[in-house]
Amino acid sequence: MVGNGGAGGTGGTTPEIANGGNGGAGGNAGMLAGNGGSGGDGGGTIGGVTGANGGNGGNGGMFFGSGGDGGNGSVSATDNGGNGGNGGNAGLVGNGGNGGAGADSEFDGGNGGNGGSAQLIGNGGNGGNGGASVGLAVTAPAARPAPAEH
Repeated sequence: MVGNGGAGGTGGTTPEIANGGNGGAGGNAGMLAGNGGSGGDGGGTIGGVTGANGGNGGNGGMFFGSGGDGGNGSVSATDNGGNGGNGGNAGLVGNGGNGGAGADSEFDGGNGGNGGSAQLIGNGGNGGNGGASVGLAVTAPAARPAPAEH
């Protein structure tokens, strides 16, 4: 009934010519109150085919709680970048989660995730940035720090 959703895990990496795993979705908060968990980042790929997608943020509780942030997409050196996850929606009072960033890529950059919605009192989340198409300048992704709590 009351409590925060857990964060989604990061997708696994691969050094092969294959795709990294997608990030897990953040858990939804308890029914009445609590914050949604953040979505995990997509896993990196070194020789990768397509970047992995970030997980979606969990939704906040019905009355009080903020949505979790979406995870970031992972870089691909040989194909399209992964998409950012969507931010979770807030309860009646709380902020929508921010969308994750799309990854840079040799070809098409990944799409940024959508920001989560607020309902009565609170701010809507920001949409994530889209990834750039940067040609052969793409390198293997670095790990990002854990997202800040709302």
